[in-house]
Amino acid sequence: MTLPNIDHEKQIYCFKVFYAFLVVLLLRMNNPCIGCSEREMQALLALKQGLLDDDKSLLSWGREVQNKDCCQWDGVYCSNHTGDVVKLDLGDQSLEGDISPKLIHLQHLEYLNLSFNYFSLSKIPDFIGSLSNLRYLDLSYASFGDEIPNQLENLTHLEYLDLRSYSDYPIYAKNLNWLSNLSCLKHLDLSSTNLTGVVGWLEAVNMLPKLRNLILQGCNLPPPIISAVYVMNSSKSLVRVDLSWNYFNGSSIPASFGNMSSLAHLILHRSQLEGGIPNSFAKLCRLRELDLGSNSLSGQLSDFVETLSKCAQKTLESLDISYNPNISGSLPDLTNFLSLKHLSLGGNNLSGRIPESIGQMSKLETIGFGGNSLDGVISETHFSKLSKLSYLDLSSNSLLLNFSFDWIPPFQLRDINLKSCKMWLSSFPKWLQTQKNYTWLDISDAGISDTIPSLFWDLSPKLTFMDISHNQMRGTVGNVRLEFAPHLNLSWNQLEGPIPSILSEVSALDLSHNNISGAASFLCPTKDSSLSFLDLSGNHVSEELPDCWTYFKNLVFLDLSNNYFFGKIPTTMGYLFSIQTLRLSNNRFVGELPQFDNCGKLTLFDLGENNLSCSIPKWLGASLSNLVILILRGNQFYRSIPPQLCHLTRIQILDLSMNNISGTIPKCLNNLIVLAQKGNSDLAIQHAYYTYLGGGLRSWLYDDEASLTWKGVRSNTSKDWNVAGVRFP
Repeated sequence: MTLPNIDHEKQIYCFKVFYAFLVVLLLRMNNPCIGCSEREMQALLALKQGLLDDDKSLLSWGREVQNKDCCQWDGVYCSNHTGDVVKLDLGDQSLEGDISPKLIHLQHLEYLNLSFNYFSLSKIPDFIGSLSNLRYLDLSYASFGDEIPNQLENLTHLEYLDLRSYSDYPIYAKNLNWLSNLSCLKHLDLSSTNLTGVVGWLEAVNMLPKLRNLILQGCNLPPPIISAVYVMNSSKSLVRVDLSWNYFNGSSIPASFGNMSSLAHLILHRSQLEGGIPNSFAKLCRLRELDLGSNSLSGQLSDFVETLSKCAQKTLESLDISYNPNISGSLPDLTNFLSLKHLSLGGNNLSGRIPESIGQMSKLETIGFGGNSLDGVISETHFSKLSKLSYLDLSSNSLLLNFSFDWIPPFQLRDINLKSCKMWLSSFPKWLQTQKNYTWLDISDAGISDTIPSLFWDLSPKLTFMDISHNQMRGTVGNVRLEFAPHLNLSWNQLEGPIPSILSEVSALDLSHNNISGAASFLCPTKDSSLSFLDLSGNHVSEELPDCWTYFKNLVFLDLSNNYFFGKIPTTMGYLFSIQTLRLSNNRFVGELPQFDNCGKLTLFDLGENNLSCSIPKWLGASLSNLVILILRGNQFYRSIPPQLCHLTRIQILDLSMNNISGTIPKCLNNLIVLAQKGNSDLAIQHAYYTYLGGGLRSWLYDDEASLTWKGVRSNTSKDWNVAGVRFP
């Protein structure tokens, strides 16, 4: 073998390079990890010493552990060539405490992730700005507070910066001048950072020529700025712009967004924008996601669609123009949008029929048309090729669903919202039994007058919310199987029979205004219940209440009114520590009222129309200071009114009528009448029960109401409470 014809010096140089490579390779084979330096080990140990680590995430860190090489410690990564610590990934480890300044000894660090920990709202350490080799810095949701340090401007190699904070405890910046040095930055997320006083935020962003992702969600950006958006240095590189949840106070969408040729994601959700869609959006040929939801935009939907169809019809995957009530018109044919997966147009002012051609859009996964004025018949043709559909919202329109009795849909839905959609022939939609994976089901007010098939109660194991209320459904409640603790609203139907005991395991249960009968033994679970809302009012349940209420520590709302319960009120009801609304009226309870002095959160307490017999307890005024409504009407309470009731400074309805009370009315009660003056805007009581459902935070709202008897006439009051609310014998 002969060497190529090259000069002698080059041969020597090549030999030296090859020899050096061979030596390194042999060393690596004998010692695959060079190991971090003593200085870096000391820095990591100092970091550990300053942190509280209840989850033992840093258990592998320390000289006393079996592996003394810090490159082998959890979350620590070293260079294969030098052994230097180059990556520290401690995200979501439940760490608390202080970050040691010795962290700056990790001078080769390129990646630092401290996200989703808890640093007690302390300031982001200035010395992080001395880690000059950082390429990646993630301090998101780490509960830092105070002002963003200007020293971050020294991180001139930084490509990724995420400083998202919780909206309740945001960090803030007085200016963004420090951004101008970060010329390598590609990803910037300052979501929920308070930028209220920042002037020139756009100019600062304009200095970032390589920026691809700009996310300033919920930053309180100054209102006038949005109208001044111009072509930025980064406009050719920007792929994602998210300025949602800001308050641009009636500004229009800047036309210059249309000049950002690489833009794929534009998110301006809930930003108080007005006007229509700029014509320049016709140039956004790479647009994949457009979210303009929850603004005050106006115009014809067809204008929005026409503008986008000129260039983005092949690329657009997600379109959200929902909850802009001034957007009107009919639904146009959207089949030209070949890639569309998510379509949300709910909460607008759309009218007319839904085109059958939507059934040809085979990539659709989400249809959100709820809360419009759409009408007409929905048939199987509308869904013929929608095999990927997982979210369907047609609620609160004037639609009639006409499917054949044995129709088997091509999809498996996760969310089904058909509230107020009427069913053909008022029959129960049998096709629902083919859906096995839904988490959310709402077919309330659907005009169903039919017997519920027994198979329907073989519910999806992933169910978190179901509302079948305000129909005329017949039958019994089945013995459902539940993996989660869902919210079930079965009210205002014609359901009958006993209540399965497993329903005590749900989070919220409304069975009011049915024909439920039988015993109340289902109320006795074998373990602590997660139930927070229970309404059995307006049924035929008859029995003594079981004495097992200590299991319901989370119960906030309990309504057993208008039934046939009898006997004494159980003493354990006095241990409902979370209860806010308790209604036991129109039953047959007798005897003394047990103590409820542990129920300090009570705002409505209704015991009217029973046969309770005792003096009015002093603890009603002494311990239940949050009471807004107290009704003892139509019982056998006797003796005088205790002056302790004068401590109910928030009381707005006090009804002690139709009892055997004697003596004089305490004069101090005159001071309470002022709180129930007509038109008082504080008289409404509304409870919101929040839970994480279907991937997001959802709420179930209930307005408390009470009936007030005045001169022999009973009237219901709710929400605005425009009544004077004191009634004595």
